[in-house]
Amino acid sequence: MRAAVITVSSSRAAGGGTPDESGPRLEAVVERLGGRVAGRETISDDRETIAARLRHWIDDEGCDLVLTSGGTGFAPSDVTPEATREVIDREAPGIAEAIRGASQPHTPYWMLTRGVAGTRRRSLIVNFPGSPRSIDETAPAIEPALGHALQLLSDEAAKESNLPSDGLHRPAGFEGQTGHQTPAAPREPT
Repeated sequence: MRAAVITVSSSRAAGGGTPDESGPRLEAVVERLGGRVAGRETISDDRETIAARLRHWIDDEGCDLVLTSGGTGFAPSDVTPEATREVIDREAPGIAEAIRGASQPHTPYWMLTRGVAGTRRRSLIVNFPGSPRSIDETAPAIEPALGHALQLLSDEAAKESNLPSDGLHRPAGFEGQTGHQTPAAPREPT
């Protein structure tokens, strides 16, 4: 499993502020899942940039998992959830709900994180809050489910790779047909 870790923080991307502690915490999550970090970066709180980097790590680099930290709060500049929704094909609300639920015993502001999770093709994207402590408190609650989700996505990708090489993904009985697909007539036994 290949993964990318993205820290969303304009101040850190500009080289100011304190060193990034969230990125290394997310790298530890990847390692506990048995994966390898293909890349880690810090980017600004810019919706277009975030969406472009999510697409890059999945579409160009072939990562199975992208974990983000930061940009999930209520500040006007917090746009990670919006950028993620722009990129995903299907939302996985239970993952984001589990992160919020795991935060509840630790902070009265647990419901203020707006992070989302979802799939893009056969890859999973998960938004974590920007606090390193919050990552430590919430990641263990979702790690077993993440491992299972990645396995399901991997199994589905393997099934797709065994489809005919014409790339049209047609079920049996649709051989040689293009455009509107209607099943081929059954063949008479010879």
